[in-house]
Amino acid sequence: MSAEDPPPRVRVTGPPRRRTPTARTRDIDAETRLGEMLMGSLLRAQLRLALGVLAVLGVTLGLLPVLFRLAPSLAGADVLGLPLAWLVLGVLVYPFLVLLGWVYVRRAESNERDFAELVGDAVPTDPEDDR
Repeated sequence: MSAEDPPPRVRVTGPPRRRTPTARTRDIDAETRLGEMLMGSLLRAQLRLALGVLAVLGVTLGLLPVLFRLAPSLAGADVLGLPLAWLVLGVLVYPFLVLLGWVYVRRAESNERDFAELVGDAVPTDPEDDR
């Protein structure tokens, strides 16, 4: 073997890392009636979740200005030298939005995990389980 010869190629083989798709995933890929029904159920669950989170957001943040308008004593109250309305709408809203976003993401991921289990193509959470 001279210095110009490339090293010999080596083929590395091992057990398959992914499961073969089940009939249901093929139905989704082939856009059959069953696949459309399964995808529709996922989309409806995600839409229901999004509308629920949006409703919570709209009711809580949308009614705060109405509350301050109907109860002028609340709007005029001072906390730490700041008007309560400014404190609530300018500061306390952001942790609430972060919490609401966190809940939404957790529930959306849960919907997707349930869907993956339903179609039989669940990804194992521990890579050691696949060996």
